[in-house]
Amino acid sequence: MRLTLAQLEQDAGSVDTALDAAESAVEDAAADGADLVALPELFAVGYFAFESYARVAEGLDGPTFGRLRDIAADHDVGLLAGSHVEDLEASADAGYDVPDNGGLANTTTFFDRDGSLQTTYRKHHLFGYESAEARLLTAGEHLEPFEFDGFTVGTCTCYDLRFPELTRELVDDGVTLLLVPSAWPYPRVEHWQTLTRARAIENLWYLGAINGVGAFDSATLLGRSTVYDPWGTALASAGDRPAHVTADLDPDEVTRVREEFPALADRR
Repeated sequence: MRLTLAQLEQDAGSVDTALDAAESAVEDAAADGADLVALPELFAVGYFAFESYARVAEGLDGPTFGRLRDIAADHDVGLLAGSHVEDLEASADAGYDVPDNGGLANTTTFFDRDGSLQTTYRKHHLFGYESAEARLLTAGEHLEPFEFDGFTVGTCTCYDLRFPELTRELVDDGVTLLLVPSAWPYPRVEHWQTLTRARAIENLWYLGAINGVGAFDSATLLGRSTVYDPWGTALASAGDRPAHVTADLDPDEVTRVREEFPALADRR
């Protein structure tokens, strides 16, 4: 299975322009044989554009999610559609299951090759340090792994990387590939590289960490999107400019590594 991480430039501009850039990236990745394309966290508005969250928020039946659904179907790829600001009340009105306390959420979706919505993940750990995310958004409550091309795929978002108990839950759910859409800023390069690699090593799975690039008034995203194998070896990575990060993954490799080094079976 060929995975492409689309490291996109973020700004606080037009959602439509950001979606056009995302579609162009998906089109190029599909032409290169990608089966699954992953986009960064809040790429359409920019994570640090907190004043725009309410303006761009919509339900899961809204136009942004609809456009992403069409992008997956039009290019015949699985699409981990980064994340977008979800209006939970609007989603509930459309018949979706949402957290009871409502509000807005940082929501990741995965669309299959036919554009069908396979899973929804709402960021569990909301960042508070010099960030308005924890004040503006509602935390998610559920993990929903999904099946794609021989992998059981899980997802978490950016700050979630600092909480390994969440990924242990995903291991227990059978996950063999973790995708992590992010908006990780400078100067915490070592944190980004260490935590992503550690989550791959300790769980003996593939991990695709998809970050954005670009500068905001309060922060600059550091890029460095990377695909790790189950040993924690980087298969492909980028710097801090827009890029495609592509690697071929073998679901049988996860089984082989876990049999050769059965650390998960030795947990107490």
